[in-house]
Amino acid sequence: MVNLSRYTLRGMATVGALAGFAALALPNAQAAQTSSTTKTAATAATATTADPAIPNGAQPIVIGNPPAGDGVTTKSSLTNVVRYNRLYKTGPITPSKCKEVNVSLRTYTGVNQYLSQLFRCTYAEWALPLKQAGAAYKVAPKLVVTTARTINSYCGTVTDTAFFCAYNGKSWIYMPTGQIMSFWKSSPTLARAYATNTLAHEYGHHVQWLTGILNASWQRQRAFSTYAAQLEESRRRELQASCLGSASIGANKRYYPMAGGLYQQWVYVVTNSGDQPGGVRDHGSLKNHRFWSFAGFNAARSYAVAGNCNTFNATSAYVS
Repeated sequence: MVNLSRYTLRGMATVGALAGFAALALPNAQAAQTSSTTKTAATAATATTADPAIPNGAQPIVIGNPPAGDGVTTKSSLTNVVRYNRLYKTGPITPSKCKEVNVSLRTYTGVNQYLSQLFRCTYAEWALPLKQAGAAYKVAPKLVVTTARTINSYCGTVTDTAFFCAYNGKSWIYMPTGQIMSFWKSSPTLARAYATNTLAHEYGHHVQWLTGILNASWQRQRAFSTYAAQLEESRRRELQASCLGSASIGANKRYYPMAGGLYQQWVYVVTNSGDQPGGVRDHGSLKNHRFWSFAGFNAARSYAVAGNCNTFNATSAYVS
């Protein structure tokens, strides 16, 4: 299991039998980044003078099974669930056509209003792909926006970070306001990009949970015999959540709109998110986090689809 000693956690999902696993080549849809993309990221990285570190969310925790959907099966092998899930064959993510709320993120009230609107939009965007995947698409997580630094949940206690929790058929997305409000003081645009990307990422874990990927991945991770293999499984899970989150942002980019300064700061966020030097290697390198974020945002030539986010079918180099 990934080292989660910094968190006090309760139980995890029930351990299941581990099917055989061998890394495959990266799917064609996940082409390597172009030089123009790299240049854009480099430009955005200079857009803020503070160069703040972008914190990772906590590991998503699942206790019990997700609500059953029409086409989600628990009888398939764990590898089949994560690698050949019906989610990857779904069509474009539906744009919610929601616009960004014009509020200050200096206060709890503003952050709550901003995130609540984005949450409703993200739920609407994922409804059709989840239905096509056979998942319980009407089941939404509960959004908890809080000023508390330490959060007590059904999954345990987490400090100073956003996280996803699923417990007995229900799920929650916890969003502390402290980091968002802190970024706002130095760069309001960075705060908006960080808040948008963080919520989208955590909702990506909800999509994984409803489709059975999250539970299966945790079971695979616990069954691996080496710490290195367990960490790689964690990175596959986290990088996929970032890709799925970016896909939902990209699907609605014309309406939000994700352009100009907001887009540049979003690029900065995804370029500087991931495992930091000396830290636990459980979320993915900065390079790979940026790669999978762009894979989702630019999926299928502007048609954002979940199939571009199959990190479980990628070689180890793409999830390092």
